Amino acid sequence: MTEDARRLALRKALKQQGEQGAAPGSESTFTVVLAFAANLLIAIAKSVAAVITGSASMVAEAAHSWADAGNEVFLLFADRRSQRPRDARHPMGYGREAYIWSMFAAFGLFTAGAVVSIMHGVQGLFDPEPAGDFLIAYIVLAISFVLEGISFSQAFRQARKAAQVMQMRTLEHVANSSNPTLRAVFAEDAAALIGLLIAFLGILLHQLTGSPVPDAIGSIAVGLLLGVIAVVLIDRNRRFLVGQSVSAEVEELAVELLLRRAEIDRVSYIHLEFVGPNKLFLVAAVDLVGNHQEDDVATSLRRLERELENLSYIEEAVITLSTKDEPSL
Repeated sequence: MTEDARRLALRKALKQQGEQGAAPGSESTFTVVLAFAANLLIAIAKSVAAVITGSASMVAEAAHSWADAGNEVFLLFADRRSQRPRDARHPMGYGREAYIWSMFAAFGLFTAGAVVSIMHGVQGLFDPEPAGDFLIAYIVLAISFVLEGISFSQAFRQARKAAQVMQMRTLEHVANSSNPTLRAVFAEDAAALIGLLIAFLGILLHQLTGSPVPDAIGSIAVGLLLGVIAVVLIDRNRRFLVGQSVSAEVEELAVELLLRRAEIDRVSYIHLEFVGPNKLFLVAAVDLVGNHQEDDVATSLRRLERELENLSYIEEAVITLSTKDEPSL
């Protein structure tokens, strides 16, 4: 995609958000609830299968699904609490709560999922136990794959819809999105599908060779996969918590947004920072048209800030005056 095409897409996306609101929280909530229901059913089924078969890979998958189900609770908190309107104690709103609760979910995925899976796999290598009732394991894995596929399809549809508006690839949008709940569910479901394939391969090799070693290695591989996903999610949430800036293209569009206003002659400074999912903190220095009285200038600046904050994606706006020596953007 050319730079002009990307800029046009971003302008369209910002315009749609300004007119219709940011990405609806209801869709993110539905995505998380669907993932929670699927993971809860899968976790129960895998736990029963793990007890019956004695498979290390199935134990790892059960731990994985229980961790995912618990994580969805944190993500529901993230989605709900971040949507609360700002108040006197939180003038920037509660948007960053989404990253805090999503961080808890990522830590949960690492500790409850990755650590248990790796420890059980290592134990299986040093103290192997033969598994049995492989048919039950295969049936549970197949059902789990279908349920995880349904959950992943919902997350993928939501991500693709947003990516199409922004004229971005789906994975690119998921990686860079300010919506941590969508990224977490997308990553968890994708990891779950890959983990199921790993578990199937480990159990199949166990059955064919009679050795529990491939099964134990499968458990370790599932744990490592969860660990990698958890580290990526933790890093993304960390970046947004400490202040994730926007792309240069979005900054250019914000300057255009200001310059389209009749009262603004030029913009000499702009700062944009994410303070929540689809929410930005904007600081700008502008030169107003004409040479008005101080009271009139202050009134114009305050009015401009309030009008910008009426846009769904601007949580807070601070507009100051440029000095003559400051170059225009």
